[in-house]
Amino acid sequence: MQPMSPAAARNLWIGSMTFASIATTLVLACATPFPALAALAALYVPRKAGIILMLAAWSASQAVGYCLLDYSLTAQNAGWAVTLALAAIAALLVADRIVSALPNQSSFARLVMAYIAAFVGFKLVVLIGAVAMNAGYGAFTPDILLRQFVRYALILGGLRLFQLLLESGGLLRRDLRAAA
Repeated sequence: MQPMSPAAARNLWIGSMTFASIATTLVLACATPFPALAALAALYVPRKAGIILMLAAWSASQAVGYCLLDYSLTAQNAGWAVTLALAAIAALLVADRIVSALPNQSSFARLVMAYIAAFVGFKLVVLIGAVAMNAGYGAFTPDILLRQFVRYALILGGLRLFQLLLESGGLLRRDLRAAA
């Protein structure tokens, strides 16, 4: 069997992470783990592939929401959809910047810092959306933010384990970012 090309490896990684995010969205009903995905993407794939992942996960989340979870077709929901897309991309860009700024740190340290940055970046954009729509402020109470931070961190751990399983089974390249 020939080795997988860098493009095929990136596409497989994006697909597997998108699939995992769909499963998470279905299980948690409207909780796509964008900060967790952003942190992983920042560490393991080039920025362009990370943006593709964020948009793929966002698209999948919207499809699940509107097709399976019966989201209402309203102007406010459309506003939230746009806000979440922008927040997902912002989370990736912030996480990517952190990973690039810490080249001498361990992968674990960079992943943790990327996750923290992605969570903060994601939530800031969502807060801007909440202010613009004058709605959704209840999602910014300390207990809800802490619960989301912990939930997404646990999901990040699960996604990383999923990635390690794919790598150990030979289904995923370990050098996705280096192959850019």
